[in-house]
Amino acid sequence: MSSNLIKDKAYRNWLVELKSLVNTNQIKAKLSVNSQMIILYWQLGAEINKKINESDWGSKLIEQLSKDLKNEFPDIKGFSRTNLYAIKKFNEFYSEFEIVQQAAGQIGKTKFVQQAAGQLEKNEFVQQTVGQLPDIIKLCSLIPWWHNITIIEKINEHDEVVFYIEKTIENNWSRAVLEHQIESSLFKRQGKAISNFKYTLPKPNSDLANEIMKDPYHFEFLSLSNEENERDFESKLINHISDFLLELGMGFAYMGRQYNLKVGNKDYYLDLLFYHTKLKCYINVELKLTEFQPEFIGKLNFYINAIDEIVKDDNDNSTIGILLCKNKDNYEVEFALKGIVSPIGVSEYRFKELPDNIKNSLPSEEEFLKEIKKVENKN
Repeated sequence: MSSNLIKDKAYRNWLVELKSLVNTNQIKAKLSVNSQMIILYWQLGAEINKKINESDWGSKLIEQLSKDLKNEFPDIKGFSRTNLYAIKKFNEFYSEFEIVQQAAGQIGKTKFVQQAAGQLEKNEFVQQTVGQLPDIIKLCSLIPWWHNITIIEKINEHDEVVFYIEKTIENNWSRAVLEHQIESSLFKRQGKAISNFKYTLPKPNSDLANEIMKDPYHFEFLSLSNEENERDFESKLINHISDFLLELGMGFAYMGRQYNLKVGNKDYYLDLLFYHTKLKCYINVELKLTEFQPEFIGKLNFYINAIDEIVKDDNDNSTIGILLCKNKDNYEVEFALKGIVSPIGVSEYRFKELPDNIKNSLPSEEEFLKEIKKVENKN
């Protein structure tokens, strides 16, 4: 079927126009630049969707166009049948997106869109097209192509799409990390913790402190049993420090566990101590294997005061406390935070937990060691 399409005069004329679009010296010279490629794909997708809607060429168009563009531009990747379908979908998705965004008066003013527009305007090869581009495409031009495809394949909500594009730009996520953050529902978790930051930190630090927290935290790289204590919990988190830091987010620098503070004649030990490079402050993370108890706030408040007095210097901002509990009652947490002048946030966490039927069928540690000994004796 596709071989007959090349005999169609209308198709051949349209193909000449597409070749001209790709074959300008500016485009060809700069096609390896991501922003230029995204813009080309947006324009190419618009042409493909327009022709499919106007003509009776149907699905055979993509297959024939792929052959013709690859023959004409053998040194340029991106014209496979699979990628042309992705290009088509990219244009369809964001054409609808732009209509919704314009109606809601959204996007356009974010710092990332302004950053994208500024970068594109400096590029002599795309200056003429910048003003014609939707704001969302300017934003898309700042992340790699297959990051863009991952986002539109996995997400439908427009606010969520913008969130993941901006977080990819901000944190320089790989595609694997982006997929992980989408699958862990970061959009629904970030900034959702209960805290008193609004009353205890100046702006914009209060906003940033709220943004760095999640509720719940996902520690699915861990598995904990009922027999393990909080020290075991700490150890497992530090043994998976890369995964732990990824879940905490950008800016956390690990300072140590069971961090010793001497207050008066007594020694106290903090569960985990971090320094946040954007907030310019220490962050004390305390772990609880139980549900939230109001007295946890008092102890964390004591630790924060001790860090401010003993550890931080004049260049550091006020220390922040993060309390992680197995579960909590939000109203109870809010009530416990009233009157506390130290900045504290409280969140839940999740980890891998075996179903009860599997747990019950597994041998205890003692039974397991006995079985090993039996095998050793037989050998």
